[in-house]
Amino acid sequence: MQINGAQERPGTALLLAAAPTGKGKLTEASSVIPVLAAVSPAALAGTAAATLIELADPVDPQAVLTRLRGAASTEGPLTVVLVGQLQLDRRQQSVHLALARTTPSTIRYTALPWAWLVAELQQRRPDTTTLYVDLVAAAEVWQQLDDEPLPLPGGARTYGVIAPPPGRRRIAHPRYTHALAQILRTGQRSAPDQLHHEALRRAAVEDALVLGPEQPAPAVNATLPPASSATAAPVQLPPPPPRAQRTVSPVYHPSAAVIPVEHDPHEQIAALSKAGRHQEAVAMAAAAEQRAVQTFGADTFAAVHWVEVRAHLASVAQDPGQSCLLWLQAAQTRLDTLQQAPDAHDVEGAVDRAHHQWDRIRDAAHARQLAPQLVALRRRVPGRQRGALQVLQKKLERLQSA
Repeated sequence: MQINGAQERPGTALLLAAAPTGKGKLTEASSVIPVLAAVSPAALAGTAAATLIELADPVDPQAVLTRLRGAASTEGPLTVVLVGQLQLDRRQQSVHLALARTTPSTIRYTALPWAWLVAELQQRRPDTTTLYVDLVAAAEVWQQLDDEPLPLPGGARTYGVIAPPPGRRRIAHPRYTHALAQILRTGQRSAPDQLHHEALRRAAVEDALVLGPEQPAPAVNATLPPASSATAAPVQLPPPPPRAQRTVSPVYHPSAAVIPVEHDPHEQIAALSKAGRHQEAVAMAAAAEQRAVQTFGADTFAAVHWVEVRAHLASVAQDPGQSCLLWLQAAQTRLDTLQQAPDAHDVEGAVDRAHHQWDRIRDAAHARQLAPQLVALRRRVPGRQRGALQVLQKKLERLQSA
């Protein structure tokens, strides 16, 4: 319990659920509106009385900023529930929250800069703000999160999940927020970190980045007990499920692979490969790829990661043709299915490795067979090495004349 008087003031709950209405939509953000409508504003804010500000699929970032600024200026506790998708302004490399009319070419004008939200919330007094997020990151943002975490408002307690893009022709569902609403509708009053971990348990979120403490803090009474009485025992919640983590592979270092820790076979695959037991290593990697497809889907970062592992294993086994083919497959998937940019690190790396393996192919007919796809990719992904396309074309001309 806070003793600064903040809890005695009426609270505010701000619900912002937004996603593009067109084909760029990654999540069914608006689906949380009906379930949260059944939750009282007081339950959302964790106070005896509260005001609700609801923004469902807004279109104007300036209008959203105005409502956000108004909520942030209140004196009492503030709870913000944010559901939607994150997209990248490529020119400024800044993350935005997409709104209803956001398209890839209009992000700067039709989406809410993430920095605006952080700036407004971090001006509040410490420990008076709780932020729950249920977000899906577009491919470029998901890759960027691998190098630097998403900035969060200082002084605010932040909980929730950031999921990778759901794959081609798929729409994610905000399961974390649905779980929050289900818990709150039962009348259960838990501390935010306990509410967060219970929502994680119910939502069974496995393929996302989790924001918040690793373990829930011990529960405390909502009111201070009399000095002579004993403190009630903490509420025992089931432990949260194991978090999916970004693993660093000893076989190939991915920047965006999400592999469940309890099923991570990287070490064993690396040992088999090092021992020259290439077929066994490939079989284990193929089985891991199949698990990733069944768990996350074929059009996901987790699945393409295992294609790249198999490409590396083929290289170690001195099979440049197979390695080139798999790197081409990975690059094509990252570009056309996961919609990564041509200058993204993983895309450039896949094309560069495909090019390198193609150079090692000794069978001229096999090299000519793979050349058209490699040339097409090199035109889209010139890479950091100057003249790579010209070098490729000259070698291909020599092969064709021979």
